[in-house]
Amino acid sequence: MAQIPKIVNAALAGLKPRQKEVLLARFGMEKGGGAETLAAIGGRLRITRERVRQIEAAGVRLASANVAKNSDASLFVEKMKKFLAARGGVVRRSEAAEYAASLAKGIGPNHVDFFAEASGAWKLYREDGEFHPFYYSSPKELKTAKSFISNWVDYLRAHKNGVLGESYEAHLAGFMKSKPEAASSAGCYLAVAKHVMKNPYGDIGLREWPEIRPSTVRDKIYLVMKKQGEPLHFEDIARHINKAGFSAQIALAPTVHNELIKDDRFVLVGRGMYGLRERGYEPGTAREVIARILKSEGPLRPNEVLAAVAKRRFFKPNTVFINLQNRSHFERMSDGRYRIRES
Repeated sequence: MAQIPKIVNAALAGLKPRQKEVLLARFGMEKGGGAETLAAIGGRLRITRERVRQIEAAGVRLASANVAKNSDASLFVEKMKKFLAARGGVVRRSEAAEYAASLAKGIGPNHVDFFAEASGAWKLYREDGEFHPFYYSSPKELKTAKSFISNWVDYLRAHKNGVLGESYEAHLAGFMKSKPEAASSAGCYLAVAKHVMKNPYGDIGLREWPEIRPSTVRDKIYLVMKKQGEPLHFEDIARHINKAGFSAQIALAPTVHNELIKDDRFVLVGRGMYGLRERGYEPGTAREVIARILKSEGPLRPNEVLAAVAKRRFFKPNTVFINLQNRSHFERMSDGRYRIRES
């Protein structure tokens, strides 16, 4: 296995000391050092940013010729080109660096960046708000990858409920049927995109969805309650939020309680207990809940009323039965069933 210092030295052979210094600093190839900006190098060398850029450009041109002449460097570049080509011409920087480490001892991501620039065989896409840093073979492959990702994001937005309620993988498989040409590269394309992520519960979807990356306390409450599937005390909700680890910020029980009160998605179903309205839990007094049940389902026997109420609220059985005795609102029929008293 080739040694990276040997390959780098060959690439920098014949360069002026300042050119070497600038390239080593710009690409962070010195041991223990990180890549430096033009401004940082200029300040240290007491020259302008533009002058640093000129020195860098001249150094890269000379290094490019050296890489083409050196057998170890040329072999490394050729293997990296094939690695990218086999993955559709787009590979996340961290994955490419792992492969590069199998080719040359001591190599790191910054070295790969340097050989990309010196050889021109692939390009570095620097990290931004939408993508992790990655390498691409040419503008054509970059365009193809971005188009695939854009189409997949549009699909996810149009099928949000299905993706969250069923299976991300199943939807991706269905989507790929219309993109057979990208079948072997889809994983690489999606690996570089920040658009899709996984929440602490293993659900995969767009990072813009609060069910995937909840940013507010209310969103975190909703996701926790949806996943737990049953009413919870507000203190338990706070504990579940902190256990999930959505962020480093600790959720305080009083804060959670305040948010539960403000949002009508959450229904107080018992002392300090809250359930999701979408799961059938209803607000109101025992009398109001009973009235809604009898109005929608018609006359019911006491035990039937009790069972129906239990699906909506946490009232003690005696509370339900006592309210049924309220003759101002309910009346007992001859067959033992109760109905709403007509005014």
